[in-house]
Amino acid sequence: MRTVVRIGMWAVLAAGLVAGSTASAQPAGVKSKLKVTVPQENTELLIEDKPTKAVGKVREFETPNLEAGKMYEYQFKATWRPNNYTVITRTKNVQFKAGDNLDVDMAKDDPKDKAVIRYVPTPDDVVAQMIKLADIKKDDVVFEPGCGDARITIAAVKAGAKKGVGIDLDKERVKESTANVKAQSLDGKIDIRLGDALDIKDLGDASVVFLYMGDEFDALIRPNLWKQLKVGSRVVSHRFTMGDWKPEKTVTYKGEDGEEYLIHLWTITEDVKKKADEKK
Repeated sequence: MRTVVRIGMWAVLAAGLVAGSTASAQPAGVKSKLKVTVPQENTELLIEDKPTKAVGKVREFETPNLEAGKMYEYQFKATWRPNNYTVITRTKNVQFKAGDNLDVDMAKDDPKDKAVIRYVPTPDDVVAQMIKLADIKKDDVVFEPGCGDARITIAAVKAGAKKGVGIDLDKERVKESTANVKAQSLDGKIDIRLGDALDIKDLGDASVVFLYMGDEFDALIRPNLWKQLKVGSRVVSHRFTMGDWKPEKTVTYKGEDGEEYLIHLWTITEDVKKKADEKK
C-alpha cells in the first residue's frame, strides 16, 4: 500500500506564486507544477482550504519542495456564480507523485457539486397553475426541494394531496415554512426539513416533485429524480428545464402581474428508469 501525504503547501500558494517561481528557505526536494482549469474567470479557488490569488480560467501554481517519489494529495475547491441567484461549489481531491506535473480540470460537471439558490418566491397565481398542471390527486405525496416559505407544498396539500414534504438549506426559511404550515393547520400533513435538497434519500416516496431552483440545480437533481422516483411520478418546474430531458408539456401563463410565465411538466417513464440504470 502506498502512503499518500496531505501537506501544507501554502508557503508558496498563499503568496500567489506561479509555475517557474522559487521559494526561499525550502528544504531540498522536488516540486510539482499545478495547472488548474476553473469554470469561470471569477471563480474562487481554494487549495487545501486556503484561498489563491491567481485569476482567469487557467491558473498555474508550483508546490513547495516535496519528497521525491512520495505520493501526495491536495484538495481543490472551486466556487462560482453562474447567475445572480445560484452559487455552485465543486470539490476534487487529487493524488500525484512528487515531481510530476498535474492538470486539474475543475470545469467539468460533477454530480457531487453543491448548489445554494437565493430564495425567490413564486407568485400565488403561478403556484395555482403549477398545482393544476401537476393534476394533484388524493393519494399524491408531494416533495418540494428548496421549499422557501412552503407556499407550493401548502397549496398542493390544500388541493387534495395526502402529504407534503418541504426541504430547505436556510434555517430562516425552514422556520418561516413551519410557521406557515402551522397557521394553515396542516402540521399533520406537511413535514418541513432542514437539509440539502440534493441529499434527499426518500424521493421514492414522492409522486409529485415541485421545483423552482434554476437550470443548474435541475441538472444536479435530475439523476436523483430518475433514480428514486417511481414510474408515473410527475415533476413540475416553474420556468427552469432539465437539459436534454425535454418536458412533455409546457404551459405559457400570463400572470396577474402582466408577466409571462412558463411551467413545465415531466413524467417518469420506463425509458427514464432505464437511462438511470445505464448511468449507474
